[in-house]
Amino acid sequence: MSLVPVAEALSRLFALVRPLGTEMVPLTEAAGRVLAGPVAARRDQPPFAASAMDGYAVRRDEARPGARFDVIGESAAGHAFSGLVGPGQAVRIFTGAPVPEGATRVVIQEDTVRDGDAIGLTDALGEGLNIRPAGADFRTGATLGGPRRLTPSDVALLAAMNVPEVEVARQPEVALLATGDELVPPGEEPGPDQIIASNSYGLHALLRQLGARPRLLPIAGDSLDSLSCSFDLAADADLLVTIGGASVGDHDLVAAAAEGRGMERAFYKVAMRPGKPLMAGRLGDAMMIGLPGNPVSAMVCGHVFVAPVIAAMQGLPAGPAPRRTATLGAPLAANGPREHYLRARTTPQGVIAFDKQDSSLLSVLAEADCLIVQPPGDPAHAAGDTVEVIDL
Repeated sequence: MSLVPVAEALSRLFALVRPLGTEMVPLTEAAGRVLAGPVAARRDQPPFAASAMDGYAVRRDEARPGARFDVIGESAAGHAFSGLVGPGQAVRIFTGAPVPEGATRVVIQEDTVRDGDAIGLTDALGEGLNIRPAGADFRTGATLGGPRRLTPSDVALLAAMNVPEVEVARQPEVALLATGDELVPPGEEPGPDQIIASNSYGLHALLRQLGARPRLLPIAGDSLDSLSCSFDLAADADLLVTIGGASVGDHDLVAAAAEGRGMERAFYKVAMRPGKPLMAGRLGDAMMIGLPGNPVSAMVCGHVFVAPVIAAMQGLPAGPAPRRTATLGAPLAANGPREHYLRARTTPQGVIAFDKQDSSLLSVLAEADCLIVQPPGDPAHAAGDTVEVIDL
């Protein structure tokens, strides 16, 4: 069976994605969620001409060095001056307060001298009007576009738009299934032939970061019966992610168990390293991705494949994990026939791949802050050359 290129594997994964629907959430729960569509402002911001500084509101044509004004009142945030500013008059005003009728300029307090109920303007009078016009930020009907993952700044904008709740994509329910008789959960005492399950916990953290709702299933043993029971526990999930058991050994039974329950594989084995033994399909109402069991392979595939799928499930545009161009801080050896994702760190000199790239070394992954993406057949590179990287 020929290896599937990474780009083609992603395309086949996106073809398996089904819309999840939407739900309404209050703004206090909206950060990190994916806005389903555009939201319109319900008011102008600011809703009135507002002072940009503390000072005095006057008529613009009267603001000259040495001019004097009678102070007839005060305008503060939440407490506007209700009268009219006439010739030779000024209103004490504070930042954010409504500019009173008749006033067309705010003279900052540093450019004034107060004398009882009057002020005089100094010779150092500035030229700015210091007024924020009504609707200077946005007008009623202006929209915040979607779909988009909402940031804290987006939430602040929505609040200013007087939008108390928003329609967001439902969070994908993801079942994580680690497989293998050799695995025990963290905190348990492993037997002489066992190891601690780590991949599922790293992927659980990644999925939460991506806005999904992951849950860990009990570790499945190396038998069709055990896997079948685990699949039953994942029946209500939108996505089932299995870890291990996707290779070609006698104990790699995940594909056989899934196909026995009606799964049609979309692909199997990807032309990449680490992470070649990867498969996908649909299992009943759920999408299924089978990740390799090597710790780093599983995590790299999580960033390269699972993360874009989770984004697409929430209505974001289907596309690969974001990449950026970076400068190499050290030479890079030529690549072989598979796309290579090298753990690397960012230094003042540029990105540098770690010397050790074995797919079992989680300690190296923990020190890495990016993955250098090396295309198939890529020649050797010198320090100073540019490469593409995926930030971790």
